Amino acid sequence: MGFENNVFINCPFDEEYVPLLRALVFTTIYLNLEPHFSQTISSSNIRINQIKQHIRNCKFGIHDLCRSKAMVVGELPRFNMPYELGLDIGACEYGGKLLKSKRILILETERYHYQKVLSDISGQDISAHND
Repeated sequence: MGFENNVFINCPFDEEYVPLLRALVFTTIYLNLEPHFSQTISSSNIRINQIKQHIRNCKFGIHDLCRSKAMVVGELPRFNMPYELGLDIGACEYGGKLLKSKRILILETERYHYQKVLSDISGQDISAHND
């Protein structure tokens, strides 16, 4: 499958997220699309390069920002997923004709939480999945 059927799924890989990840993968495959994820293949690989390659090769992007908050008191929030969302939005905005055809779905646990941590995307349609 090529660009038109590829989906980059940018999501957490923790145990609590597994049921949502299974649903995302099932739905993607059911719709005859091919899911792509960032993977640790070798410590010699630079993960962001793999992510940029997925963004370049996937018409669709699903970005779940549900872990962009501290999971434990005193812990710092994780901002990898919002950063990768920014790369995907940038590809849509500044890429060539093919990349301008990209479509992005942004997910979050609770409605409007993203406005507290990533207010610059307030104009985007964010879908809440309530875990």
